[in-house]
Amino acid sequence: MAQFRRVTDDLSVSPQISVEDVAAAAREGFRTLINNRPDGEDPTQPTSREIEEAARAAGLAYVHIPVRGSPGPEQVEGVRKVLETAEAPVLAFCRSGTRSIVTWAIGQALAGPRSRDELKRLGADAGYDLSAIL
Repeated sequence: MAQFRRVTDDLSVSPQISVEDVAAAAREGFRTLINNRPDGEDPTQPTSREIEEAARAAGLAYVHIPVRGSPGPEQVEGVRKVLETAEAPVLAFCRSGTRSIVTWAIGQALAGPRSRDELKRLGADAGYDLSAIL
């Protein structure tokens, strides 16, 4: 099972989840999934469509915002907008969880109200070093 890492009350991030992990996420109370992993990065990863079908079956909202390499303005704004309107808590995932938390943190740094120091601390508490981007 994938490890869901709490960042805030409304957001957790995770390395790649499986179709079976979607039901576990629903049981843990997540209401929305954000998939930041592009399809086809690894032949063993589930496709976005497979995760979306599992999410719908589990009663979860699903959004696919793929990030290749570093997140660009479109991905940062996309995640920020989803988090403004999505039913929380939200679970965002990618291969390791790094692109998910980096995309979120950049959006938070640009839009506020969290300070860069707070964002670094939240990242560290979840097991991610955000000092290179903040």
